[in-house]
Amino acid sequence: MMKKIIVVLVLAASLFSCTDKFDTGFISSLKSTGTIGDTLYIQQFPQWKGFSNPKDMLVGKDNFIYVADTDNNRIVMLDVAGNILGTLIVKHPTVIDQDFRLNLIICAEFDTLISGSTVTFDAVYKVDLVAVSHDINAASLTKVLPATSFDLLRPDRQYKGISVFYDNSYFIARTGPSNSNNIDPDNSILEFINKKRADGTRYDSLSRRLPLFEPLGTGLLSANGINALVALKSSTKDFIMGLTGNNSFKVQWMQFISTSEFSGYVSKLDAFDSELMKINKFKEPSDLTFDNNGNLFVTDTEKDSVYKFNQFGDELESFGGIELFENPEGVAFFDKTLYVLDSKNGKILRFILSTELE
Repeated sequence: MMKKIIVVLVLAASLFSCTDKFDTGFISSLKSTGTIGDTLYIQQFPQWKGFSNPKDMLVGKDNFIYVADTDNNRIVMLDVAGNILGTLIVKHPTVIDQDFRLNLIICAEFDTLISGSTVTFDAVYKVDLVAVSHDINAASLTKVLPATSFDLLRPDRQYKGISVFYDNSYFIARTGPSNSNNIDPDNSILEFINKKRADGTRYDSLSRRLPLFEPLGTGLLSANGINALVALKSSTKDFIMGLTGNNSFKVQWMQFISTSEFSGYVSKLDAFDSELMKINKFKEPSDLTFDNNGNLFVTDTEKDSVYKFNQFGDELESFGGIELFENPEGVAFFDKTLYVLDSKNGKILRFILSTELE
């Protein structure tokens, strides 16, 4: 059963404008919303503002924070205190992740001339931060997708999600309107692997399209409306995906198994015995992340809420509402702090569980 929680709304933000520390002695005197329970989410101040319709955020493996500041056409790099360290110009970034070599992987856009006309394509870029000593202002973009002349025939394809694995391979979620071709439907999950050339330089190569994921399915193992991906913080190839549209199960936990009879992905959770898999639990899941204990956070832009589940799919402390944020797009976790990216209001909100303050 879900634990009911309180979200504490600290109205006197000036009390915390000079520090991120929260005095637990104030808890009993603060106004709050929600149903009284045994856990509170304590909002930290100040809020981090100055973004325009940001779509994603990431606490990287280098412990820097990266924000896809979508309508400002940039990736913003911050430290954990919220100080801006630099920016990378890229058109309309929407998704960002980082591999274990500290390369950023970004879903964004690019323009090119075709028959004298400018055409905009979705793109996937890679950014080598180590090569520029983490000076993101000096970093350059390497385009991974579109990769072929055939890709340039499909401006309606979009890239919606990234999940990076321990071996630096990664998945890209792709969507589009053309799904009658069984070999290369638009709605797919693409796997890229990192290879080394004879001269020692590295490059990413498309390995395959994941089989068994139905491009127009509405049940389990469907790539229809795929909108978000996240890999587990472990040496597995398991991942979680969020889906929009008419899918019955809008957040699915995919487990990779390999036996003498079958090698591939299956649903880890029972579709009829898991709160995470409950039909109509979500409307528009937009982002996914894990905390250090393996708990999963899911943002839902339509419900203006953040949901939390354990590894068995049981719902834990979930919270939200329009009085707190609108269109929560991105979510990240680092050092006991939950970060929620409010795209409509262009800001990042930070929360700490009251149990972490004891």
